[in-house]
Amino acid sequence: MDRIDAAILKYLSLDARAPVSHIAGEVGLSQSACTRRIQALEASGHIQGYSARLGLRHLGFSVTAMVDITLNTEVGEDLALFEAAVSEIDGIVECALVSGSYDYHLKILCRDLDDYERLHREEMGRLPGVLKISSSFVLRSVPTKSEADALFKPRD
Repeated sequence: MDRIDAAILKYLSLDARAPVSHIAGEVGLSQSACTRRIQALEASGHIQGYSARLGLRHLGFSVTAMVDITLNTEVGEDLALFEAAVSEIDGIVECALVSGSYDYHLKILCRDLDDYERLHREEMGRLPGVLKISSSFVLRSVPTKSEADALFKPRD
């Protein structure tokens, strides 16, 4: 991957719907050369898909919960059971095995606090191996640098 590939990735990460002709002009390639590079980035796994940023509030999801989970054990089969169960729960949009005080960090989207309470009681409370659940609620998201800015910043 060279600087042109990095520039293409940055443009696509900021706007996946950007026309190839626009990206090609920005990185100094012909449209066909840019298309070939994008296809190569897809084939190599550098690009794993395209997505849209959704307006969660417009879709009826007014509560985002960040939930830390501690399990009884950290044995591989127990982790696998937990992960399989989590993947079946609607509303859990991210699950990460983490280091530190907790075993897993979840991001959960809910319609309201009643919806979260139901999910906590009926779903998370029944997950296999759970010792402790600690929840925090997002009050406001703070704009930060984009992933592209972090990945493709010039190195000194």
